[in-house]
Amino acid sequence: MCIWGGFTLTARLNAIWQISAWDIVALRFSLAFLILMPILIYRKEASFLLKKESFILAMIGGVVYCLFAYSAFHYAPTAHAAIFLNGCIPLCTAVMAYFLMNQAFDKHTWISLSIMIAVLCLMSVLMYQETGVAFGAGDVLFFISAILWGIFTVLLRKYQLSAWQAMCGVAIWSAVVYVPIYLLFLPKNLTVPEPQHLLFQTLFHGVFVVIIATLTYVEAIKRLGAFKAGSITNLAPFIAAILAVPLLNETLSLAMVCGLIGMAIGALQPWRWLQHQDSLAIKLEEQKKQS
Repeated sequence: MCIWGGFTLTARLNAIWQISAWDIVALRFSLAFLILMPILIYRKEASFLLKKESFILAMIGGVVYCLFAYSAFHYAPTAHAAIFLNGCIPLCTAVMAYFLMNQAFDKHTWISLSIMIAVLCLMSVLMYQETGVAFGAGDVLFFISAILWGIFTVLLRKYQLSAWQAMCGVAIWSAVVYVPIYLLFLPKNLTVPEPQHLLFQTLFHGVFVVIIATLTYVEAIKRLGAFKAGSITNLAPFIAAILAVPLLNETLSLAMVCGLIGMAIGALQPWRWLQHQDSLAIKLEEQKKQS
């Protein structure tokens, strides 16, 4: 949770420190490649990289997602990311699961969809009253990023790759495809930011986000279950949006406060926690009677 919350804050810092999306994506995957590829070669486990599934996941959840997400932070603050990216990811994942795997919505998903749609409508009205614009360019980029991550999540479930294979495949194929294109054709801005800023962002996004966050999240799912682990992780960006106020001098408008509260409720589904606690209490009571 700390790493995913840190991703939201540090991605916003990229814009403040004048590190472009083109640069951070190249630095992120280059470092991950240099770490992971020797390990795969040493362990003789690189054969899975030749499968098309690894390449498809890398293009959707690696290169394209990162370019859209990092670019969005240059146009919108942290609170917008919590709402239009992380808040919309559960919604987009459910919709993509329906289209790609014919997975029907359960009642919890329908409730979340209703809450999120109502919140987005309310936000659009409030934002229009405050600024004259319902949604900005950064919000659109965040929402596209949420769609891409939803597709990535569903495909990851469909392809049934292990966490290690998915992580390595995304990092290595993203570096192999993107870095040569970046070096030959894309604009570079590496001389403008401070060297220590570049080093910090490269280490955090290349090691902590790409490698550590993926592995720890999968281990958390094994121990806590998918819903509980997912809820804890989804909570991080909303905390980051609040921390961005004192740390990054960002402001929270009425529209953003309503959006944060509403999207958090829709994404975290707190009523399921209450049902889980009720069922747990019933089981404990039955055990006491039996003993």
